[in-house]
Amino acid sequence: MLTRTINVLYIDDEPHNLTAFKAAFRRDYNIYLAESAEEGRQVLDKHKIHVILSDQRMPNVTGIEFFQSILNIHPEPIRILITGYTDVNAVIDAINLGQVYKYLTKPWNENDIRIFIDKAFEVFRLRSENAELTNKLLDANKKLEFLVRQSLLS
Repeated sequence: MLTRTINVLYIDDEPHNLTAFKAAFRRDYNIYLAESAEEGRQVLDKHKIHVILSDQRMPNVTGIEFFQSILNIHPEPIRILITGYTDVNAVIDAINLGQVYKYLTKPWNENDIRIFIDKAFEVFRLRSENAELTNKLLDANKKLEFLVRQSLLS
């Protein structure tokens, strides 16, 4: 079995959903919980989160609005929206505004959640590796340009 640490943040204004989520997934992932968008932002500021799951319907801020609000500061985590309601406009907004990876409905299936978190983490990992390789390539290009300039000047 491949051992890796995946940090998952679950945001939901219903405490029993948070408790159930942590009980179901605490052995598989590092679980962080938040009862509001503001608490979710605080967790993101303190911890490196790989995957965020958020309820859509919460007081003050929807899940989509939360995802949209964190894109500039925390663009790396992969976002999954969970809702008990089927709303086509919410799905469209989730994809277009919040850059949501998956849209799930409640009640959720534990096996489906595990699969989606694992796949989301794989996307996170690949994006991170891609960014690292791009930076190494840019650095190598700068060094090569410097060497070319030096050889042209001599």
